[in-house]
Amino acid sequence: MARHRDNLLTKFPSIDQLKSEPEGHALAYAWRRLDACEADVRAWAYLPTKRPGLDLAPREGPLAGIPFGVKDVIHVAGMPTQCGSQIPPSGAAPMNAASVELLVRAGAIPIGKTVTAEYAFRQPGPTRNPANLQHTPGGSSSGSAAAVAAGMVPFALSTQTGGSIIRPAAYCGATAFKPSFGLLSRDGLKLTCESLDVIGWHAADMTWLQACAEVLIPNAAPPSPVHLRGANIAIIDFSSEETASDEASAVLQDAVRTLHQLGATCQRIDARAHLTALSQAHAIIMKYEFARNLQPVVARDSTQLSPALLENVRQGWNIAHAEYRDMRALQRTLRASWATFTENADFILSHSAAGAAPAGHVFTGAPAFNKCWSVLGWPCLHLPVRLSHHGLPLGVQLIGKFEQDFDLITYGTQLESQLTGGANQ
Repeated sequence: MARHRDNLLTKFPSIDQLKSEPEGHALAYAWRRLDACEADVRAWAYLPTKRPGLDLAPREGPLAGIPFGVKDVIHVAGMPTQCGSQIPPSGAAPMNAASVELLVRAGAIPIGKTVTAEYAFRQPGPTRNPANLQHTPGGSSSGSAAAVAAGMVPFALSTQTGGSIIRPAAYCGATAFKPSFGLLSRDGLKLTCESLDVIGWHAADMTWLQACAEVLIPNAAPPSPVHLRGANIAIIDFSSEETASDEASAVLQDAVRTLHQLGATCQRIDARAHLTALSQAHAIIMKYEFARNLQPVVARDSTQLSPALLENVRQGWNIAHAEYRDMRALQRTLRASWATFTENADFILSHSAAGAAPAGHVFTGAPAFNKCWSVLGWPCLHLPVRLSHHGLPLGVQLIGKFEQDFDLITYGTQLESQLTGGANQ
């Protein structure tokens, strides 16, 4: 049982700060921070006995010597991939996932595997929220979000099927990005839903987030010269499954006021019909694909799997292929209909979660404000804004046009510098 600790939120040193530090400072800082708070936060599923990077020769690349974490559904060479399961791993991964390899080629060092919910579904792991250890860190990328929010690493790879990147970021107070569907290779990921799964990352701030983006996702053309002044922004605050708390609504309205002050035009869009249909589509697509991808695991040893996972597999097998096919058709149709969906906005501003992280560790929160964007495959960005009355992080979500990820990152960088407060202050 974790002992009580004060707020453990802190930011990893900035890229600019590290430029003035000696080589190896980033890695040494990560291990000091990990030693200080991992016993409480429990963000890591696997850490090598011999700490990687300490005996390595100097590295080259834009992320040279920078430590990072990897969600334990993504392969790292020489480390086991257990997927948050009680089933023993078959051994260490023989090679890096494509996303990990891109970061390694840029000079970064994977120091361990971060905790995930069981097969990136619902059964939570041991991770605690660094803002308050008595509250959930969210799921399923709980370890990645918590490790970054606690300042153990400047960024960590994560995955999202429903809301597994954005919601933990909102609960823990990390910045986070889910790229457009298909933009980043999923080779080396334990796939659960081939039409939904996306690899993204949590980061200490927008500078670190952008540094990862420049390594991980292609950007053949220079980013568009977008600016918040003159931008048209759709405000969508609806979910068919949850109502945002008063505090979450206040944070969203503060962001709207900031955007108005910066010269943007904000208009609330009534997308209820679309969002309700997309929520239903997510349930059908996710369960159908999850059941078929997890059946080999169930056949191997169902006694080591949670009742929630087994029930979801059972339900997925009962979904007719015709129903699944119809939902996939809806997904394809709406993915390409940004102008109709948003009245041609430059991006959408919405809630990242219904409110602050719930108390307890059994329920990781609902992806009510995330799953529709996962169905559409549009890029999503979470920005921490401030702490709630009870000291828990709150923030906002930006959703961008399909495959215009760097435009969204540019908007997010401009907005981050203007939002009041600070989730880690």
